[in-house]
Amino acid sequence: MILGAILAGGQSSRFGSDKAAALLDGRTLIDHVAEAVAREVDAVIVCGGQYPGLKNVPDRPRPALGPLGGINAALRYAADNGFAAVLTAPCDTPRLDRDLLGVLMQGPAPLYLSSLPVLGLWPSRLADGLDTYLEGADDLSVRRWCRAIGAAALDREGPANINARDDLDRLDAQP
Repeated sequence: MILGAILAGGQSSRFGSDKAAALLDGRTLIDHVAEAVAREVDAVIVCGGQYPGLKNVPDRPRPALGPLGGINAALRYAADNGFAAVLTAPCDTPRLDRDLLGVLMQGPAPLYLSSLPVLGLWPSRLADGLDTYLEGADDLSVRRWCRAIGAAALDREGPANINARDDLDRLDAQP
């Protein structure tokens, strides 16, 4: 079984408000991501944020670790609940391409998108190792952790990532 995990623990400081709750085509960004991810996995959770209608899991071991705190929470949830792997996606990529998700799902895990490393497929057996890594890590970048575990990078263009209101406005203006 594969768990889908939407990473939503960021501060949205460049956006100015909770970007997961921002609207695109009349729906929140997180709803767009949840729909896309749900087509590929057996269950979906949200890491780091509280969103009605979705299973919410706090970042692990604590907030403010960036995306690795959310990935760690997802891996622990997966390992504790019988999931073999986790497909992670950020809450601010509402136009996730089904083909791209399909390529990631075909593995080999661990596999991440080189242009957006928070979009990846991670075996749940990495849970204990990421716990340990976070205890002593000075560099909390996902890319650094990927190098440390020998994850493969998928060199393919990623989806539009919403960081600022202008990004959302540009995406909204596209047909």
